[in-house]
Amino acid sequence: HLKEHFPPFFWQCFRALCCKGPPPARPEYDLVCIGLTGSGKTSLLSKLCSESPENVVSTTGFSIKAVPFQNAILNVKELGGADNIRKYWSRYYQGSQGVIFVLDSASSEDDLEAARNELHSALQHPQLCTLPFLILANHQDKPAARSVQESEIIGLKRILNLFSFLFVSILNLLFSKLLLVMEFA
Repeated sequence: HLKEHFPPFFWQCFRALCCKGPPPARPEYDLVCIGLTGSGKTSLLSKLCSESPENVVSTTGFSIKAVPFQNAILNVKELGGADNIRKYWSRYYQGSQGVIFVLDSASSEDDLEAARNELHSALQHPQLCTLPFLILANHQDKPAARSVQESEIIGLKRILNLFSFLFVSILNLLFSKLLLVMEFA
């Protein structure tokens, strides 16, 4: 036995340093991230994963990123927001435990209407309707951005009276100046 050849103090140190086993596993949560093209989904996830903003390329299909936090890991399926891809979003909803909807708050009226329709469709989808939703309104730093007071423009107050509406400027996030304005419906 090796234990007989070493002093007890050695074994106490050895056990303290080497025999604790692996750290406890962090819980993992599967989320889906949706929004129209150009809303900032890829930029948001890249920043959360500490990736360089210079290498951000718009998602054309889907991508999956593991976003690590101290107490949990978020496995986020980001779905591309182009017209020809949005019709396939529902195929990726299964197994999701939450939804991130990213919206360009400075977009045109037509794009805002399309975002409103996609959001309402997602909120009513059988696989998503019972899940928590986080709605992020990007591009708050642009002059055309809608304010918190204008949040009714996407019809949230009519359908989300229990949800929060968050405005986040991804540009500020990229420069580590996170701007969060929250209004409870």
